[in-house]
Amino acid sequence: MQSGTRTLYYEEPYRTEFEADVLCCVPEDGRYAVTMDQSAFYPEGGGQPADTGILRILNSADQTTFEDTVIPVLDVQEKDNAIVHYTDRPVPAGSRVRGTIDWDRRFCMMQEHSGEHILSGLLHRKFGFENVGFHMGEEIRMDFSGECSWEELMEIEKAANEIIFRDLPIRVFCPSEEELDRIDYRSKKELTGTVRLVEIPEADMCACCGTHVLRTGEIGAVKILSMIRYKGGMRLMMHAGRKAMEDYRIKTDLNREICEMLSAKPYESAAAVRRILDADSRKNLRIAELQKELFQYKAETFPDGQKLLIDTEPEASPVEIRRFCDLLLKKKKGETVCVLAGHTDESGTEAFSYCIGSVSYDCRAAAKELNADLDGRGGGSPQMIQGSFHASENSIRSAVSRIFGG
Repeated sequence: MQSGTRTLYYEEPYRTEFEADVLCCVPEDGRYAVTMDQSAFYPEGGGQPADTGILRILNSADQTTFEDTVIPVLDVQEKDNAIVHYTDRPVPAGSRVRGTIDWDRRFCMMQEHSGEHILSGLLHRKFGFENVGFHMGEEIRMDFSGECSWEELMEIEKAANEIIFRDLPIRVFCPSEEELDRIDYRSKKELTGTVRLVEIPEADMCACCGTHVLRTGEIGAVKILSMIRYKGGMRLMMHAGRKAMEDYRIKTDLNREICEMLSAKPYESAAAVRRILDADSRKNLRIAELQKELFQYKAETFPDGQKLLIDTEPEASPVEIRRFCDLLLKKKKGETVCVLAGHTDESGTEAFSYCIGSVSYDCRAAAKELNADLDGRGGGSPQMIQGSFHASENSIRSAVSRIFGG
């Protein structure tokens, strides 16, 4: 495979079309690896995904014209100093082609990559954190060597957007070795040879191989979506540019729906939800109190001293059947007590939650046999087991009676 592709995506990052001569086309893992003498397609690297788009064959090696031949570019990688374009069909060596990149996709990535630089640079300046991981996908993921509070992150986000609103120039350059020695810049690893730097005034100076917008105003806005602790530091998820605006639109629509359902004003949705949760908590507490009273009354309806007591409580939760099972044992209504509650599992089939307690049998030993016979899951202690069965109520009652001697 020949090498030395001219990198138009660096020379003219806003170029969407170009013409080139095909140098080589070879089959590779069910696709075709195509190299050209120049390309505006950015190859995957530095956390930035590869460009996609199309190639049109203008003339083949035998001068045949193929004006309507459109070949999708599925992936682009850098290999042996060449830019390799992966296609689903061959592009004959010697052909003249016109390449067109998916500009909307590329520009989104330029916005996101430039926005990431501003946030990473500001975090480095204020806290000294290093960006130790970066990936662009549905969201931008950034891993940092240290951790700060959400409130501090919001201050960094505000500062980043102020830099965007000021529409400052973004400079991309390759300094000489002497110049590089005098420049303080960020880098994830030690670099040798030519170093490509991206400079954003008052925000960042970083070694980078990605594509970027010319001015910060083109980024539009940056928005931090989430922060979690990660490997002694923190992981941030963020959006920038079009994706930030689309994310805002979706969340605004969702908030509007919530406000309509709760009869709340747009900025009062959280307070309205808190009121509902507080009311729901009080309701659940009252239900639990009533359930406890009901179980107390119902327990008295069972005769004392049964060898085996099996009861079914429709719609009861696993916590509730455990409480009732424990109550029946304490009141000595049965040496062994089994409480069941029917429900529908995740696959939509009928199942039963169970709780079995006993003062005379090893429940844990019985659980293995019951689970095997009744397609069940669960376990516990020798005194009490809990889980679920995928079987009919009659089958469960029969199996429990057989094992516990009812």
